Amino acid sequence: MNAWQLWEVIFDLPAKKDRLVELEKSAAAPDFWSDNLKAQQVLKERADLTSQVEKSEQLAGMIEDLEALLELYSETGADELLGDLSTEIPQVEATLAEFELARMLSGPHDAHNAILEINSGAGGTEAQDWGEMLLRMFLRWADRRGFTGEILDIRYGEEAGIKNVTVSMRGANAFGYLRSERGVHRLVRISPFDSNARRHTSFASVSVIPDIEEDVEIELREEDLRIDTYRSGGAGGQHVNKTDSAVRVTHLPTGIVAACQNSRSQHQNKETAMRLLKAKLYELEKKKTQETMEKLAGERRKIDFGSQIRSYVLQPYQLVKDLRTGAETGNVQAVLDGDIDQFIEAYLLSDEHNVAEI
Repeated sequence: MNAWQLWEVIFDLPAKKDRLVELEKSAAAPDFWSDNLKAQQVLKERADLTSQVEKSEQLAGMIEDLEALLELYSETGADELLGDLSTEIPQVEATLAEFELARMLSGPHDAHNAILEINSGAGGTEAQDWGEMLLRMFLRWADRRGFTGEILDIRYGEEAGIKNVTVSMRGANAFGYLRSERGVHRLVRISPFDSNARRHTSFASVSVIPDIEEDVEIELREEDLRIDTYRSGGAGGQHVNKTDSAVRVTHLPTGIVAACQNSRSQHQNKETAMRLLKAKLYELEKKKTQETMEKLAGERRKIDFGSQIRSYVLQPYQLVKDLRTGAETGNVQAVLDGDIDQFIEAYLLSDEHNVAEI
């Protein structure tokens, strides 16, 4: 079996190509655009599969070229070939690492956009400032990847920082990457709000759920919903909304709340809030199913929602350490500026988490 045949088996390329043919037929149908939402989903799946096949073929070609180069060197022992090998091998290794990471992003919802929420823990202004630092970190990470981070709802602290925020993260595999960030993030530093310059420990929790934009089977009965409108919050100034356009929807049976205030249109905010509520209820049902299956299987491992995952120490030394994978760096400022890919990749590639998550 040559490199190309092996590659087809590993990545199931024949099945992907067959699926592309089906999608092309669907896109060519006369009534294709009669269902706009379904049409967009088909086009997205076609684009994703096309990209996967093209990248797989490119990598297979790189491997075949490398095999030929190695064979030639083994036959001739020409020193000039060593330079080519020293260039080709790292390129193939780097591309293989990208494919290995992509394999970890094959969960049922990994390709979706994400809804990220940050809630500051107890500790008043200090914790609220930490929540805002995390918000800045994630928005800068999104910008680095070419993603779009849109604040949908935010509650500011009385003196500084934020109490909580909801952000829509839009980009390829946004949920797949950001699911690694779920949990409690811990900050240790000399507080800028303490006149005695004492060291403080602050906590903020991060939750991430897939943005299920397509219709999901979630029944929302009108009598189960409380819909409130209010004036959009802000840090002050001319950009604060002067009308009650913000919308908060509460699902009374579960107490789950979804809110949106980023649009000046109350109707648009309500639509977004309802979509967020559906996504939260969908995630709740998936979590219940997961917990039930773990009980049936005798699973004793603690679910890591809400558990501390990472420490950010600014004083007396500088260190960011992920408590799940052991990944760490002393360049704290780079991390707070959005350079968190090393932690995301370590999580996705770790043995403990190398299975697709909900």
